[in-house]
Amino acid sequence: MPGLVVFRVRAHHEPADTSRIPMPAPIALRCQQIQPFHVMELLRRARELEADGRDIVHMEVGEPDFPTPAPIVEAASRFLAGGQVHYTGSLGLPALREAIAGHYRERFGLDVDPRRIAVTPGASGALMLAIAALTDPGDVWQIPDPGYPSNRHFVRAFEGVARAVAVGAETDFQPTPEQVAAAWCDRCRGLMVASPANPTGTLLDNGALARLAETVRARRGVMLVDEIYQGLSYGIEPTTALALGDDLFVVNSFSKYFGMTGWRLGWLVVPAGYERQIEKLAQHFFICASTVAQHAALAAFAPGTREILEARRQEFAERRDLLLPALEALGFGIPARPNGAFYVYADVSRLDDDSEALARRLIEQAGVATTPGLDFGNHWPRRFLRFAYTTARSRLEEGLERIAGSLRSGAGT
Repeated sequence: MPGLVVFRVRAHHEPADTSRIPMPAPIALRCQQIQPFHVMELLRRARELEADGRDIVHMEVGEPDFPTPAPIVEAASRFLAGGQVHYTGSLGLPALREAIAGHYRERFGLDVDPRRIAVTPGASGALMLAIAALTDPGDVWQIPDPGYPSNRHFVRAFEGVARAVAVGAETDFQPTPEQVAAAWCDRCRGLMVASPANPTGTLLDNGALARLAETVRARRGVMLVDEIYQGLSYGIEPTTALALGDDLFVVNSFSKYFGMTGWRLGWLVVPAGYERQIEKLAQHFFICASTVAQHAALAAFAPGTREILEARRQEFAERRDLLLPALEALGFGIPARPNGAFYVYADVSRLDDDSEALARRLIEQAGVATTPGLDFGNHWPRRFLRFAYTTARSRLEEGLERIAGSLRSGAGT
């Protein structure tokens, strides 16, 4: 792809150069066309620097820094103490599917049939199931650019075609019905959107989502909505695309708002009639999601857990409000205000003409790790850096001071 630089991360057990070692069989074309996370090269470098005694401020990782809430851990411990850790059904524990349906009822006033809910190994498992169930070879999915990179790679893995829809600050980095209509083709299967979005932290309100859904319905397509950052919105009440009708596929996760990243647990809500097809795929792909994680997640919706999570949401809001003006004061542009997730997508064009080069400079000189726009697509990728405010405010302040020093040093050379 033009403008993309590919890094290969070498595992510790590998020799320094594997290029001369013959492969026992050819690598599938899909593997050659799927790119790695470029941030992993920077994360690897950060770990090397830390091993050498350097202190690194991590602003690259899209993972909450808080521990898993105690009620969730306690629920897992109680379950493990019984020793009966066996498979669940492939669509998940009935009690957890009921609890997720109860969450939609309590928080959004929606009646979602638990039979439409599939519990999955993370949101990635949910995305995989949805794309596998809906995509034939050559089918086209429209995907916003910039956007979460795994979406396009899941499409490619199932022999579909990911068509980038270039989105900019003028639309809060979200697609419009006009863009979707203009890019539609005979092989288009559907549209994937995210709200809140990674890497930009922007949201689609229900009106904007409804207009997109109508555009896709009119063309007999499918709408797949990523809501894994649902609950992490600031000054705006969380919403769900499920309020727009029962014909949408919606992905969610216990990772971000609920703070359960390493537990690898998510869910997929499907329209009625798709349950059996999703179940068959899940049986073969995963057998089931982690049984321990599912029993732990039963405590995620308890009132005491909700209080913990809402306090953390407030902390994220305060971090965002610290980071935004500080970055602007340093010369970064914030073309679209993030109202969700925990990211700032910053324009570096006044400071450098290559965000990857700037990211490398910041980690080497300042000890601050960030994510260059290369990870998120081909639409002006070298113009943007993603900052994650998934670290304590004191560390954010330290990182900002280091960035300021590095920028002053660069200006003087």
